Amino acid sequence: MVDGTTAFLAIALMAAVTFLTRIGGVVIMSFVPITPRIEAFLRHLAVSVIVALVVPAAVKGGPTAVLAVATAGLVMVLTRSAVGAMLAGVACAALLRALPIPLL
Repeated sequence: MVDGTTAFLAIALMAAVTFLTRIGGVVIMSFVPITPRIEAFLRHLAVSVIVALVVPAAVKGGPTAVLAVATAGLVMVLTRSAVGAMLAGVACAALLRALPIPLL
């Protein structure tokens, strides 16, 4: 069993590492001149991370997950609302999973 001191030290160390990682990026980028190419890279970085996380999960999740992701993508394109897209994707997945007939 882990005592309270060990748990606190582990949490404090993880918090420090997280903080240093985040602040390190800011410090390093303060020395880098922001060119149009770097600006474009940073602007599209979040999208590429989301795609890298969602696509493998959708493929592994089967047709239900693919349809839910497609629904979320369509809602995002039409409304430009990330929250609306997430809600639509979750609702689609829930409805498809609630169907009495399994998809493939």
